[in-house]
Amino acid sequence: MKSSQLQSCQGMNGAANGNLYKREYKESYEEAPLYIPVLTYFGYGILILFGHIRDFMRKWGLEQCHMAKEREEQRDFVPLYQDFENFYTRNIYMRLRDAFSRPVCSVPGALFDLKEQVSDDYNWTFSDTGKVIKDVINMGSYNYLGFAENNEESLETVKNVLEKYGSGVCSTRHEMGLMDKLQELENLVAEFLHVEAAMVCSMGFATNSTNIPVLVGKGCLILSDELNHTSLILGARLSGATIRVFQHNNMKNLEKLLREAVVNGQPRIRRAWKKILIIVEGIYSMEGSIVHLPEIIELKKKYKAYLYVDEAHSIGAVGPTGRGVVEYFGMDPADVDVLMGTFTKSFGSVGGYIAGKREIIDYLRNHSHSAFYAPSIPPPIAEQIIRVMKCIMGRDGTLTGQQRVNQLAENTRYFRQKLRDLNLIIYGNEDSPVVPVLMYMPSKVGAFTRHMLKKKIGVVIVGFPATPIAETRVRFCISAAHTKEMLDKVVDELDKMGDFLNVKHSRKTRRNRTVLYDESNIELDA
Repeated sequence: MKSSQLQSCQGMNGAANGNLYKREYKESYEEAPLYIPVLTYFGYGILILFGHIRDFMRKWGLEQCHMAKEREEQRDFVPLYQDFENFYTRNIYMRLRDAFSRPVCSVPGALFDLKEQVSDDYNWTFSDTGKVIKDVINMGSYNYLGFAENNEESLETVKNVLEKYGSGVCSTRHEMGLMDKLQELENLVAEFLHVEAAMVCSMGFATNSTNIPVLVGKGCLILSDELNHTSLILGARLSGATIRVFQHNNMKNLEKLLREAVVNGQPRIRRAWKKILIIVEGIYSMEGSIVHLPEIIELKKKYKAYLYVDEAHSIGAVGPTGRGVVEYFGMDPADVDVLMGTFTKSFGSVGGYIAGKREIIDYLRNHSHSAFYAPSIPPPIAEQIIRVMKCIMGRDGTLTGQQRVNQLAENTRYFRQKLRDLNLIIYGNEDSPVVPVLMYMPSKVGAFTRHMLKKKIGVVIVGFPATPIAETRVRFCISAAHTKEMLDKVVDELDKMGDFLNVKHSRKTRRNRTVLYDESNIELDA
C-alpha cells in the first residue's frame, strides 16, 4: 500500500475501513538462549532449597519467623493461601521487598521524590531515615501523557470545582450522588469515543469486576485472552459464565474455540450459548503487546459473538489523536460492543468508564453493583478528567493535547530503538509505551533496581505471579513528559548494568511478525 493511503487510513477516526485498511504490525518476543532459562531455574532451585532450610530453622525456633501464623484450632481449616505462593512470599519476595512500594512524596510526574527507607530485619519491616531522594526520573508510573502534574494554571478549573463542590460525594449515583459534573463527564466520554453513551465508575478495577457479571451469566460463554488483567478474570469468574481461555493474540486458537462453541453448544445439554463474549485488552500491561483488533472484529462478526475491549493502558496512549486501539487500527467504534477504560493512566486521575450503545449503558446503570453500592466520582476528580479530555480534543483552544500524544509516540519509538541497539530482549509492539526488558533472574532485577535508584532513576520490576516464574523483567512506562536527556540517561545506565549483570541476550534475530490486516487474513466461510 502506498504511504499516502496508509496515512489516510491512520487518520480515519471512528470510520469502518473494510478491505481498504492495512497496517504493518510489528511485535517482538525473542527467546533467550537455552542456557538462560536453565540457569534461571537452577537459581530458583537454590533459592527454594535455602528457603526450606530457613523454614526448618523457623519451625524449631532457630530463626525468628515474622509471618502471620494460624492458631492451633485453625489447623484443619481450608488454607487461605496456596502453599507455594506463601513459600515464595516468605523466602523469595522478601529478599526483593525493598524494591516495591517505595513511598512517593511528590507529584508522580517525569521527576518525583521518594522517601528513603531502611530495614534491619531483611525487609520484613522498614523505617524512614528522614531523608528524601529528590528528582528521581520516573520510569514506572502510567503517566503516559504527562497530565499527572501540579501546574497551578492548568489546575485552575479543578481548584474552582473543589471550592464549589467539596472533596467528596458521600453517596451513590442512585441516591444523592448523581452530580451535574458526573453527567458532563459521561457525555464527554461518549463524544470522545464516538459512541452513543458512557457510564463512569469510581474505581478502574471495579469497572471490570462489577460490570462483566451484569453482561453475562449462567449459560453464557466467555472467551478470555490468557494474559488478561486480574480485574477481567475476577469479573468473568463472578459472572457464573463458562470461561475458556485462548492463547495470547492467537487468532487461530480463538477461532477454533468460537467454532467449537457454535457447533457443540453448552456441555451436556448441547443447547446454544445464550451469549458468547470475547474479552481482550487494548495494550497488555505486562507484555507491551497490542490486541489484534481487526482480526478479532472479523471473527466476532463471523460467529455472531460480542466483544469487550479493556482500553485501560491504550486510551490516550495510542491512536493518531489518543483515542485508543480502535482509532489506532482505524476501526468503527460501533463494531466493539463494550469499550472499557480507566482514567488512572493517561488522564492523571482515578476511576473508569464503560461505553457503547445506549441500551447497554442504560441497562448497566440500572443493574451494576458499581452504580448501586459505590460512591460516585467526586466533582473535582471529574473536572480533572474533563480538563484533560478537552485538552486532548483541542477544546481548550491549544494544541497541547495533540502535541503530547505525538510526543509520547516519538518517545516510545526512540526508547525502544535505543534498547534494541543495546541487544536487550524487549517485548511488545513497537508503538506500545509499555516496554518490558527481560532479565529472567530475580537476583538480577533486585540488583538492577537498587543500582538505578542510586542513580536517581525509579523503575518497576515485575515477577511471579504477575509473570511466568522464569520471565522476571523490568517494566518501563514511557511518558510524553520525558525529555530526550532523561531517556538518554536511563539508556546509559541500562547499557552499563546490562554488561554488569549479563542481560544482553538478544541475538539480533527478532521475530518481527509483520501482518497486513484485511479481510483476506481470515478464512471467512460463505
